[in-house]
Amino acid sequence: MRLDALPVSFALSLFLTVDWALAAPGPRSQPSDRSLHVPILRRAPPQRSDTEWGIWAKQQKQFLEAKYGGPSTAKRSSGENLLVNQNADSSYYGSIAIGTPPVAYNVILDTGSADLWVADSSCSANCQGIQTFDPSTSSTYTNLTEPFSIQYGSGSASGTLATDVVQMAGFQVAKQVLATCDDFSDGLLDAPVSGLMGLGWQSLSSSGSIPFWQSLFEGNALDEPLMAFYLTRFVNGTNVADQEPGGVFTLGATNTSLYTGQIDYQTVDTTAYWTLTLTNLTVNSNSVTLPSGSGSSSLAAIDTGTTLVGGPAAQISALYAQIPGSAPGTGNYEGYYTYPCSTTVNVALSFGGQSWSISPSDFELTQLSDSLCLGGFFELSSSQSSSSSVSWIVGDTFLKNVYSVFRANPASVGFATLAANAQSSVVAAGVPTPTIGSVSTSVTGSGRTETNAALPSALPRVIALLISAMSASLLCVL
Repeated sequence: MRLDALPVSFALSLFLTVDWALAAPGPRSQPSDRSLHVPILRRAPPQRSDTEWGIWAKQQKQFLEAKYGGPSTAKRSSGENLLVNQNADSSYYGSIAIGTPPVAYNVILDTGSADLWVADSSCSANCQGIQTFDPSTSSTYTNLTEPFSIQYGSGSASGTLATDVVQMAGFQVAKQVLATCDDFSDGLLDAPVSGLMGLGWQSLSSSGSIPFWQSLFEGNALDEPLMAFYLTRFVNGTNVADQEPGGVFTLGATNTSLYTGQIDYQTVDTTAYWTLTLTNLTVNSNSVTLPSGSGSSSLAAIDTGTTLVGGPAAQISALYAQIPGSAPGTGNYEGYYTYPCSTTVNVALSFGGQSWSISPSDFELTQLSDSLCLGGFFELSSSQSSSSSVSWIVGDTFLKNVYSVFRANPASVGFATLAANAQSSVVAAGVPTPTIGSVSTSVTGSGRTETNAALPSALPRVIALLISAMSASLLCVL
C-alpha cells in the first residue's frame, strides 16, 4: 500500500441547519444520500455609538491581523479567530451536539481555523449566561490532560484537550478531539454562542487534531467531499430582530434550490488556508491594479469567520481613490476609509474566473453621520502582509453575495450565483433553534497526529498491518 495514496489532510468554517422544506425535491433528496442541510442563525448587530463603532472597527482589524499574522505553513501552538466580533453586522452561528447523552451548543463555524472548542462548566469569569459543557455529564468524554490555548490580538481562551462524541447535520464523529475552555478574556464569548468549530485544513489546528469534516471525508461518510454556505442579508433592514434566519450550511452536497447556473471552482493553495488568487478588482467599473507575477502578493483567504474584507494598503487606497469624497480614517478608524453615503459603491472581485459583485449595502459597514459612511474594506498592516502568506482576507461582506463551496478533492473553492428567492425561502422557515437530530452516518474519528509529524492519519493502521504481517512471518519461521 502506497502511503502517498492515502487521503490528504482536509477540513472545513461557520454555521448551521435549515428545514428540509427549503430544498426543492430532486436527486439529492433521497433518504440514501449522505448529505444534510443545516440552518444558520444570524445575530443582528447591536446599536452602537460612533465611539463604539470605532472601538469595534479597531478590534476587528487587530483580530484579523493576529489571525493571519504568522507563517501559515507551520504547525502552531495557538490559533486565532473572530469570536469577539460575533455580534457585528455579518456574524452567523449554528448548533452542534456534544457528548453522551448529546447536548446542543451554538458555535461559530470558521474556515479560517481548524480547532473545535467550547466553554467548560468550570469557567467562573467572563462566561456568564453562556451555555457551558460539563464533562461529568458525558459518558463518552475522555480527558487528554493536555493544555490548549487560542490567542487573539487582545484576548485569549485556554483549557484542556479531550475527546468526545460530536454530532452535526446528521453526521457523527465518535472520538472527535475538542478543547473545553475555562479561562476567557472579557467579551470573548457572548450568549448564546458557546464556542467555535474550525473548518479549515488540519495544518491550521493548534492541537494537531483532525477537524470534524476531515474525519467524515476520510471515513467516506459524505456523498461529495465538500461543504457549502448560503448567508442571508439583513444589513440596513428595518425592524431587524436580535436573531434572524442566517442561511444554510450543507455537508456533503450543494443545495441546488439556493443557487443557479454552474459553480465556478478555482484551485486553492492546499498547504494552509482556503486561499485563491485575486486576479481582478473593480470599483464602479474602474479597475484597481493588482500585483502581478508569482508569490502571495494577491493571495486571498476565503474566511467564513471574518466579517469584512482586508487587503494591502496600496490596493485599498487605490480602491477608495475611485470613490469621490472618500478619506482615510483616523484614531480607531485608522486603516479604514469613509465616503459620502450618497455615493453608491459597486465593487466586484474575480479569482481567475467569473467576476462577482458585492452589494452596495454590504460594502457600507455603517453610517457614521447623516452624510458619512464607513467602508467594509480596510487596510491590513504591512507587518501582517510581510509575515503571512496571504495579502487579502475575504469575509462575509463578500460571501453574502454568492453561494460558496469549499471542496476537498480536487482542492478548490467555488462560487455560484444566488437564486432570486434564496433569502425569502430561508426567512419563511423562521429562526432555527438548537436541536439534536438523529444520526444517519457515523465514523470513529482519526484522533490526533503529533505536532511535528507530517504523516497521514491512516498510518497507524498501516503500521499495525505491517506488524501483524511480520509477526505471522516470525511464527512461520519458528
